[in-house]
Amino acid sequence: MQLCKKSTVVHFDSKSAVANTLGEPNWDRKCWYVVSTKIRSEATACASLDRLGIEVFLPMIRERKALRGKSGVTTSPLFPGYLFAKFDASSQFRAVAYAQGVNNVVAFGHGPSVVDESIIQAIRGHAISGAIEFSENRFSSGQAVRIQDGPLCGLEAVFQKKLDGTSRAVLLLKAISFQARVILESQLVANM
Repeated sequence: MQLCKKSTVVHFDSKSAVANTLGEPNWDRKCWYVVSTKIRSEATACASLDRLGIEVFLPMIRERKALRGKSGVTTSPLFPGYLFAKFDASSQFRAVAYAQGVNNVVAFGHGPSVVDESIIQAIRGHAISGAIEFSENRFSSGQAVRIQDGPLCGLEAVFQKKLDGTSRAVLLLKAISFQARVILESQLVANM
């Protein structure tokens, strides 16, 4: 597995989408990028890019939702409207940007933003049978919890509710002289 070298800078000409790369000439320039898709067109974009021979990763989430009054398990994109694609930006950028179902390649500054291979592997590592699953009802309303990660790590809070259709939880955070309601990913919260 080769990773993109961090010393490489890619500059794009907005009219021709031709890249100039700086760095060593003999290394694999295929890197992971975030691709924005058209509304509800993740599968179309995925198939279109696959036909072009581009490696695509569309992380999915499997969760229980209420549909038409009945509870059922659904599978949907983990990041609605986005997917990951591994390609050589200097030669395949235009093909990716104009593929069916693709809105654009996410960019910051002068070119597309590279996603580190370790992030892709971490997301893939959480998938079970092709989709990420979160345990249902880990907490009950009013339960004391502790935040396990992130900038609020170590703080105690009270679980208020799980947001419908997401893996996020609303917590009532108590500090020395104030209370605040925060919304965090459920996986960052643990029982006390």
